[in-house]
Amino acid sequence: MTATATLSSKFQISIPKAVREKQHWEAGQEFVFIPKGKGVLVMPVPELDELAGIAKGAHKDGYRDRKDRY
Repeated sequence: MTATATLSSKFQISIPKAVREKQHWEAGQEFVFIPKGKGVLVMPVPELDELAGIAKGAHKDGYRDRKDRY
């Protein structure tokens, strides 16, 4: 799927319908913009209930906390 959009004079971009439908994005959803080289990765911010259980089985050994930073 190839889709393009144009940056408006107010620095806004409309996400093409085909992309919104394929990704199941909804109006009012919050997104994060992550710089990647010459581009930007756009991802929806997950809801807290979507994050539940993602670290199941993770080892706490070797965990760095803010206390051990300079």
